[in-house]
Amino acid sequence: MLKQTLQQKMLQKLSPQQIQLMKLLQVPTAMLEQRIKQEIEENPALEEGEDTDEFEDLNIDNSEEFEATLDSDSENEDADDFNETEIDSDNEFDITDYIEEDDTPLYKLTINNTSPDEERKDIPYSAGISFNDMLTSQLGLKKLSEREYNIASVIVGNIDDSGYLQRSIEALVDDLAFSLNIETNTEEILRLLQIIQEFDPAGVGARDLQECLLIQLKRKPNRTPEIENAILLIEKSFESFTKKHFDKIKQRHNFSDEELKSAIDEVLKLNPKPGNSIVETQKLTQYIVPDFTITTYDNQLELTLNSRNAPELRINRTYAEMLETMAEKKAKADKRQKEALMFVKQKLDGARWFIDAIKQRQNTLMVTMEAIMEYQKEFFLTGDETNLKPMILKDISEVVGLDISTISRVANSKYVQTPYGTYLLKYFFSESLQNDAGEEVSTREVKKILEECIGEENKKKPLTDEELAAILKEKGYNIARRTVAKYREQLDIPVARLRKELN
Repeated sequence: MLKQTLQQKMLQKLSPQQIQLMKLLQVPTAMLEQRIKQEIEENPALEEGEDTDEFEDLNIDNSEEFEATLDSDSENEDADDFNETEIDSDNEFDITDYIEEDDTPLYKLTINNTSPDEERKDIPYSAGISFNDMLTSQLGLKKLSEREYNIASVIVGNIDDSGYLQRSIEALVDDLAFSLNIETNTEEILRLLQIIQEFDPAGVGARDLQECLLIQLKRKPNRTPEIENAILLIEKSFESFTKKHFDKIKQRHNFSDEELKSAIDEVLKLNPKPGNSIVETQKLTQYIVPDFTITTYDNQLELTLNSRNAPELRINRTYAEMLETMAEKKAKADKRQKEALMFVKQKLDGARWFIDAIKQRQNTLMVTMEAIMEYQKEFFLTGDETNLKPMILKDISEVVGLDISTISRVANSKYVQTPYGTYLLKYFFSESLQNDAGEEVSTREVKKILEECIGEENKKKPLTDEELAAILKEKGYNIARRTVAKYREQLDIPVARLRKELN
């Protein structure tokens, strides 16, 4: 049975201004300029430039009066009561220009004052070709029938940017039957795949790493004994090679230490992802723009905010004067004029909110970074990672009096330039643990010591996680083997068996 009931609820909602500020806090310096340009394009009441005192004389904050006017009775909606000539004489803007549709053809709004012989000074740039286009161009150099070319094109289309074939041979047979209505078999596809595997770069079209390495080794111009041993190593003992079971390999192939080392050296010269050599050259180089800069002077720290985070924005004077003029004549305004009045007011409010949000963003960034700088003062003065204190988001939140989520947004994608390098703000946040003396130390300090121990180990007999835990315990850090393994994985360091090398 349906019935209507009345309920009272307390809800906490963010205002549009708060949402806008939260989004701006997440934007790094490199993207802030683009965000400001976007706002200026969308809001004509906002413009770049230093704010001056002349705007204080303009009455642009009379929203209550405007809303009262817009909510009044509709007795003034008759267009005959509005004197357009009076508006035009007092103000250079005709409001009808902003609300009527413009039917002017596009060709009347464009000009072309350049001649064919005029020198163009545009900056040229190279777009380059994709990895797939490069393979397709090589395919056109082969003598293939139309049927073979279509099949080979499908094979090339299933090769990823790393150079590997990502589709099984059986699946390609089904794809060709359904998409191109071509009946084929695995033998024909394998024959065409071998042709594609002759393309450059060497190793392209392989179905796994083992096949990729073999293709590159077999295409070597000079088949030296070292290359022959490398081919035998990859072809017959690939699994043992990946697990670094060198003793098994030497026993199986009667390799001496020198022969095995020279064969491994030949394998290490190969490219496990041949397609990346082409794709990487086409990627644009991205530079890190630091949001903060910390300098040291007489054992004191000085923090500065990147000037891009403090742009000069102001309210458009024309829009402010327009609103003031329209407000003076609101008594004679009809419905369309009131809509125009509300449009101008909304744009001015939006511009004012955006300027305030940018200023609040600057203040929040500075307050948060000052707290981080003071908390990690020893590190910023020395640059020694072992001086990093354990610090979590809650610690900074309690210092600055902001919510933890706000601190997280500030630390997201923000960089600080120091005399010892440029760091991501998240780098300074780490958990804590206690040493034998009962002192709280950062996990970053433990990872640094762990990394140094692994870097100084004997590569013929690498240290196991248990041995590393024992070394750390001698240094005063009572850490379990499982924790050592976790820290090692976070540092992208493989297990002892995979760190083993032949000297």
